[in-house]
Amino acid sequence: MHPKQITRSPIDDSIYVERELASPGAIETALVTASKAQQQWQKTGVAERAAICHAMVDAFIANEDEIAEQLCWMMGRPVRYAKGEVAGMAERARYMIDIAAEALAPIELAEKPGFIRYIKREPLGVVFVVAPWNYPYLTAVNSIVPAIMAGNAVLLKHSAQTPLCAEQFARAFDLAGLPEGVFQYLHMSHSDTENMIKNPLIDYVAFTGSVAGGEMVERASTGRFIGKGLELGGKDPAYVRADADIDYAVETCVDGAFFNSGQSCCGIERIYVAAPVFDEFVEKAVKLINEYRLGRSDEMETTLGPMVRASAADFVRGQIDEAVKAGAIAHIDSGQFPLDQPGSAYLAPQLLTGLDHSMSLMRDESFGPVVGVIKVDSDEQAIDLMNDSEFGLTASVFSSDIEAATAIGDQLDTGTFFINRCDYLDPALAWVGVKNSGHGCTLSALGYHNLTRPKSYHLKTEI
Repeated sequence: MHPKQITRSPIDDSIYVERELASPGAIETALVTASKAQQQWQKTGVAERAAICHAMVDAFIANEDEIAEQLCWMMGRPVRYAKGEVAGMAERARYMIDIAAEALAPIELAEKPGFIRYIKREPLGVVFVVAPWNYPYLTAVNSIVPAIMAGNAVLLKHSAQTPLCAEQFARAFDLAGLPEGVFQYLHMSHSDTENMIKNPLIDYVAFTGSVAGGEMVERASTGRFIGKGLELGGKDPAYVRADADIDYAVETCVDGAFFNSGQSCCGIERIYVAAPVFDEFVEKAVKLINEYRLGRSDEMETTLGPMVRASAADFVRGQIDEAVKAGAIAHIDSGQFPLDQPGSAYLAPQLLTGLDHSMSLMRDESFGPVVGVIKVDSDEQAIDLMNDSEFGLTASVFSSDIEAATAIGDQLDTGTFFINRCDYLDPALAWVGVKNSGHGCTLSALGYHNLTRPKSYHLKTEI
């Protein structure tokens, strides 16, 4: 009997899933199977791969009711929003499938008398995907589908909080007729995950998670000279200029900060507001935040579910308490949200002002339903504060002057820059981070570059 992995639901702390962890023998078998399957899979045409992957998406969507219920119980997403992840996963998957033929096509070079020259994109081999719980399908699909479309095999290790997501992917691929071994999943311990990265049969690691987790991937892959994609933490800022549509900026920033209980890599955690509209912004944001309904995620009335676990909620409570003791003002009366109690996964939404960057709330990733708002007197001050972070995943500017806002974006240290929107991934755009938000690229045609290697053909035709 192997050790078990236990998943407790944030709804009521009950045991929702139990799974045996993979044995060393099962892990080795999966690696060998993946390696052999990949050698055959890379011989299939892109059109055949596309047909199977589209069929996988069809099978996935057909099971959306069960998937939504599982999301609700495993990670606390309010059930009213859970199907949105199914739709988002399908959108990203289909986009990456549809652009594969062009993205993977050989690069033809200019004619050179006596020679034929071109560059092909070859699959890497076995891709190891380590996926998180907060957007368990959206984050995983970014690597899984393009890796398989590029001719690789995939081994998926999903979060212990969301193990059924790995099984749903496997079910959909099986129904689609994907050859055995091209996609597999393993429920594994942290130590076995680290050992997997060290295994010579792994050719690429796609990791989404914490900075500490990214450091583990770097250590485990040291000396192996394999590619790595690391999507790590975020402390994403928004800047509301005086010329912004304030009602729209409030609505968008609040949703960007509190959707999924703030548990989003690219959620808004810092807001800088121009002095002339600061009071109006805060007043309207507080009014909107007070309309949230904190409750069990399996109840349709709930708009703000529990955080993934009580310890995560207590961390955010600690950040709020520290800031208030240092002089910050908390604008939301948590007493209006009776489920919010110390030691509980249920946490009231909170907006604070009177902050500075010495406070953890404005410096360290919160990953919860809290946002800090700071008044600024100029674009230059906003730029300095937005860049004053160890992270750089996304940044947003709200303004009616697109040219001026774009000029601000050119000066921001970020992977994605938004104007008048936030907390969104467009699959046509490269998803990247700078600084401690990671490195590598998923999505867009460029996402295929990390999952393949160039192979040059230099053919002399005249001797």
